[in-house]
Amino acid sequence: MSVRRAAGLASAALLMAMTPGAASAETAINFVLDSRFEGPSAPFLLPLEQGYYKNEALKVSVDATANSLAVIACVSSGACEMGVADINALIRFRDANPGKPTKAVFIYYNRPPFAVIGRKSRGINTPKDLEGKKLGAPVADGTYALWPIFVKATGIDASKVTIENVAGPVREPMLAAGQVDAITGVSYNNFINLKDKGVPVGDINVMLMANYGVDLYGDAIIVNEKFATAHPDAVAGFLRAFVKGLKDTVRQPAAAVDLVLKRNDGAKKELEIERLNIAIRDNIVTPEVKANGYGGIDPERFARAIDQIALAYKFKAKPKPEDIFDASYLPPAAERKAH
Repeated sequence: MSVRRAAGLASAALLMAMTPGAASAETAINFVLDSRFEGPSAPFLLPLEQGYYKNEALKVSVDATANSLAVIACVSSGACEMGVADINALIRFRDANPGKPTKAVFIYYNRPPFAVIGRKSRGINTPKDLEGKKLGAPVADGTYALWPIFVKATGIDASKVTIENVAGPVREPMLAAGQVDAITGVSYNNFINLKDKGVPVGDINVMLMANYGVDLYGDAIIVNEKFATAHPDAVAGFLRAFVKGLKDTVRQPAAAVDLVLKRNDGAKKELEIERLNIAIRDNIVTPEVKANGYGGIDPERFARAIDQIALAYKFKAKPKPEDIFDASYLPPAAERKAH
């Protein structure tokens, strides 16, 4: 290569670097959901459609997984950089696997969707009505793992409740058929699925655990700590883009659900809109979020939540809130304000 050509190439490279809007390397983030693509997935997909991630110099992919444990395993191993998972499952996982570098950086569900769902026609109107009744609960279910907390908070005599270990897919048909009186599950999923199976809406009693003294947070955006340390700007940029997508979703949930339908051929738009609206009402835009904005925690509440988890799980080393949640990547409070 001639000296003149080398100088020309160098000048061209310098000019590109100085030109506004010049292409820059994008940081890749493999992001995983803790379920299939449904209404509540919309805020993660909308920034892809609107280019919010790209504007933060991010190349983001969003994929579905089976559950929170699958997300936590993927992120903690480094196979995925970020994901959304139940923060209570993360707390237990970190205690059992202290060498796995994973932290929560944004609370998506300020109140968890964990619930006990009963039928009023079978006498289930309050938590105490579960006494003398049959509760269908998959033993590996994330909600059933919190049963001791619900029992303590509501004063239920657990010895008077018959627990029937059922497979997740059959709990709703069993409740619809009257084979059990109530089930554990996720509020918006079980309610919508029961209604879709023909159970009268007025007969479905969703007892959201958060309404009965359970202080836990719910789903959170989690990140591999090694990735976060190496790419702090990428993590902060992802959260900025996500907040924009979340606000758009809350303003226009029906439009946001269209993005879910592109990823899930079997989804019904009206059901996914309802599923998303329930999540927005009960889990996302809560009084605490209206007061303090999206994404953060109340340290005192989080400490109480950890104390409650100890009722159902024996810690090797009980964590502090700062061991689990890192607020340093959050956008400024003004940007996180819920309108």
